[in-house]
Amino acid sequence: MLKGQLPSAVLCAAIFSMQGLFAAGGEGEHIVEDAPINIDDPYMQALSDLVYDQKPPFPVPGVDYGIDPKTGKFAHPRATPLAISPPNFEGQLDYWDQNSYAKNVEVLGVYPKIVSPFHSWQNIIDWGNNRYMYVYGLGRNLKVYDITDPRNAKLVHEKGGTWSGKGQSEEINPFQGEEGVGAASIQWNKDLGKYIMVQSHEVGRIGHMEDKLKEPDRVDYVRHWPKLKGFKVYALNGPLPDEWELLAEVTTDYKHPHAPVGDQRGSGSLDVPAYFGGKYMFLSAAPDETFALTEYPDYLYSPGYQAWDMSDPANPKFLNQFAAKGQIVGDQQHEDAYLMNPRAGNRTSWMGSRMPLFLTDPVEKGGRYGFGGMAGLGLHIVDISDPSNMKEVGSLNVPPKFAGTEFDNVDVSQYDRTGYVLTNGYPMNDECYEPYKDVFVIDAKDVTGPKVVAMLPRPTPPEEAPFSDYCQRKGSFGPKRPGYHTTQPGRWTQGIVPYAFYNAGVQLFDVTDPTNAVIAGYYVPRFPTPEEAPSYVTGNLTYGIYVEYDRNIIWMFTNYAIYALSSPLLGEPLFGMPEKPWPSRD
Repeated sequence: MLKGQLPSAVLCAAIFSMQGLFAAGGEGEHIVEDAPINIDDPYMQALSDLVYDQKPPFPVPGVDYGIDPKTGKFAHPRATPLAISPPNFEGQLDYWDQNSYAKNVEVLGVYPKIVSPFHSWQNIIDWGNNRYMYVYGLGRNLKVYDITDPRNAKLVHEKGGTWSGKGQSEEINPFQGEEGVGAASIQWNKDLGKYIMVQSHEVGRIGHMEDKLKEPDRVDYVRHWPKLKGFKVYALNGPLPDEWELLAEVTTDYKHPHAPVGDQRGSGSLDVPAYFGGKYMFLSAAPDETFALTEYPDYLYSPGYQAWDMSDPANPKFLNQFAAKGQIVGDQQHEDAYLMNPRAGNRTSWMGSRMPLFLTDPVEKGGRYGFGGMAGLGLHIVDISDPSNMKEVGSLNVPPKFAGTEFDNVDVSQYDRTGYVLTNGYPMNDECYEPYKDVFVIDAKDVTGPKVVAMLPRPTPPEEAPFSDYCQRKGSFGPKRPGYHTTQPGRWTQGIVPYAFYNAGVQLFDVTDPTNAVIAGYYVPRFPTPEEAPSYVTGNLTYGIYVEYDRNIIWMFTNYAIYALSSPLLGEPLFGMPEKPWPSRD
């Protein structure tokens, strides 16, 4: 207990009365926290039978966590369940900070029309004398910007809605029927002489259920998801969506490749495919319902990795499915491995991948190892030199830190130079209502024995800020991702790694020596006003970045605007077309 931080009896009563509300989904439209177990699905029954419910209690601010008034340092709770509306703690600001803070970063432009205040994906392509950026999210919302001059980006095309403080607007120029856009990789295909786009399509992750062990109708809905579980392949005959030509529509249910929508099994393809334009592609996917060993309450699957042959983009061929030990229900070895994991039964942790394998180079250009962040299952290093026979060569895990996801992203940008990779989970609860998510520095020079050797420093506020710890700034705090390495123009810069850090904006880490990293720059934006973002997303401030390493531009994505940034740490920004077009044609 922190001295001087005991909550009042009124506060305690309020907290405990809110616990049932913490489990409410979406915007709190219904509550299942106290509902009985109700399972029809055999795979969910097998998961429930495997391990006792060991969901952690809701910690109390000032008792289990909070600010130490003597040191001004924040102590995180040891463990928490997922919480939609976590409590505030004494010492937090009672307003949304309207100041911004900068070091070694300059704002080049701010663009307020956004496709999502939750999360979005990006792609950049060069077409003729123009550079375009696609920004899309929530499946049906897409905006295309001409960013040839990032100081004066122009919206040239949009589909779907725009978000503001009023929520999402009515759709304009909508996609037809159930169509939309999925997280994509766009690359140059030499054989076709065209850009090829591969879009992931997966089951919905948020808002479709609250507790999979209590809502059989919602489980059945996701099992029979009314959209594609897999990926689509397009040839780009022009930069705008009506110029995209559909080449293939493929399910990741490889055992039933001709199953119609509604009968396809598994999760579909998650996040941006690891596709570089050549022969091989790697996906994050659970192929069927047996990949069920995950504690996350509103997600049914524990995705592994798939390899596909893309020699003919119009006819992709399945090669191999990788599963880490502890993913497959009904398999004794997998179940035993799962039970050895200290997260088993916590009804909170994501288990399995959320993104495909991370490669330093495509297999066709000598890439041999894929680094996989598999959440509560840890980091896995996979030999992909023969994609038809992927084999694990090394792995590691750390003591659990939940709620929030663990081992999500792997940054391999410095690996060839140093032998180190960076890996992190990210927060899922606002108000620092979970353990802090470190960015681990992993020594992977020996791929058979990777080990944690350091952590990137925790961001601290500048002296002029009215708070001593970012947890006091309200909202979510912790690392997200350093962009999307498969598709960011120019690959990456040596010695500098930027991360989106939610309420701490974008943080630029000097990793010249990854074991002794320092924060060399940052840009921390203001929070949105009520006119700019709905109250229920205010805390989701800087949820993503996308970096043009060939022009030294950082695009920062917030819940109310897109920022174009530059930093001398990356180099002089280029306001015009780069020397070589992107995606690379080499």
